[in-house]
Amino acid sequence: MANIIELAGEKYAVGENETVLDALLREGISVPNSCRAGACQCCMMRAVEGDVPVKAQVGLKPSLKEQGYFLSCSCQPTTDMKLEAPGEGLHYETQIIALEDVGAAVMRVHLEMPIDYTYRPGQFLTLFSPDGVARSYSLASLPAEDVLELHIRRIPGGRMSTYIFEQAQVGDTVKIGTPAGDCFYTDGDLQQPMLLVGTGTGLAPLWGIIRDALGRGHTGQMVLFHGALNPDGLYHRNELAALAGEFANFQYCPCVMNGGEDDTTLNVGAIDKIVLSTYPSLKGWRGFLCGNPDLVKMLKKKFFLAGMDMKSIYADAFIPSPQPAEPATV
Repeated sequence: MANIIELAGEKYAVGENETVLDALLREGISVPNSCRAGACQCCMMRAVEGDVPVKAQVGLKPSLKEQGYFLSCSCQPTTDMKLEAPGEGLHYETQIIALEDVGAAVMRVHLEMPIDYTYRPGQFLTLFSPDGVARSYSLASLPAEDVLELHIRRIPGGRMSTYIFEQAQVGDTVKIGTPAGDCFYTDGDLQQPMLLVGTGTGLAPLWGIIRDALGRGHTGQMVLFHGALNPDGLYHRNELAALAGEFANFQYCPCVMNGGEDDTTLNVGAIDKIVLSTYPSLKGWRGFLCGNPDLVKMLKKKFFLAGMDMKSIYADAFIPSPQPAEPATV
């Protein structure tokens, strides 16, 4: 017998092996969603009646669990449930205050930081466009900068990136969700070496993490490998080179799969092979991996086999949104 979910006074049946998100989208109900894999937290809802499966709350803060919040893309109901959209306390209204095309099909977006908005550099937030599209992006900024910086890659046909690159204007009002994720620098051994690897806009959280660590007095060796298919795919090179010039314990290693023969500062080849040939033993290191999900998964395994403690590996895989995406209003 199918379980029944109730939302805004209407009732819907959830089929066998179907999630709450699947059922609502099937019925034509627009729900915020992006990865549909339980990672981005765009599709969070709240149960005011009924049991919430444990799986549907993985990755949520204890305070959210206690209030009945859950991820609708991971929730296969075991009882009837009465639902509501996330409360306004989980969404903040803000404005776009700067848009900068930094090349490599990447737009650097600055948002006004709402009052009482707290986060750690490297975490991610959900961005809602004026027409309700929801996508998750990592935070590249530092809280002390008083702005929220996102790096948004242009994706052909992507609804959010099309808005950002073709329609967005400084002064536009958008909404953001609360910060989430555990890929950020934590205080500990200030002399511990750190290895950071990212591809594409996987640089965004690493840019924040590196500067946060340096600002907190980290003195151990810090090495960043940033990868792209070709030299044109790299961005922030001048800023990273300047940071390496300022801090002796930070090293920047740009990597490309193709080309670069005329640029001796580039490493050419598969980024995993470049990293592990340079640092074959990683015992005692701390690692941060961001970007392509397949690469992140592979490197996480290889770092562990090279001696890095699994608990010292922090990862943020950028899971692409299914296309076409649904509108994100409830």
